Amino acid sequence: MSSSPQHPAPGPSSLSDAVAEDLALYREKFRRRLPESLDELHGPTQGIVELPLHMAWSGMTSYDMGKPRQRMGLYRTVLHEGLRDDLPRYLNEDLLLELWPVLRTLVGRTVRAVWENAFPQLASRTRAAA
Repeated sequence: MSSSPQHPAPGPSSLSDAVAEDLALYREKFRRRLPESLDELHGPTQGIVELPLHMAWSGMTSYDMGKPRQRMGLYRTVLHEGLRDDLPRYLNEDLLLELWPVLRTLVGRTVRAVWENAFPQLASRTRAAA
């Protein structure tokens, strides 16, 4: 679409405003899903975990908690795709704290920031592991 006097092309500030608004909405999407406290997370720590398709829409649906890479993949998927009710069902507080120093490098920047801002104990685990 060409710009005309009636419809000028968006300038740099309006583009950056739109990007900032999109980022704020994206952040809010993850914030709304957070549990009130990590102690609400009572998910499995062993066995085979089957994820529903609304979370595992793009890949594996079955994860063996005894296999570290699959366990990490499950947590990454749940953090990105899980809804508010999914988090307590599939995440475990102790396991999340244990995995976080590595897991935080595998999740998106927004997911990492939202979780670390809401739960300072995650950020402190990262500093302790460094």
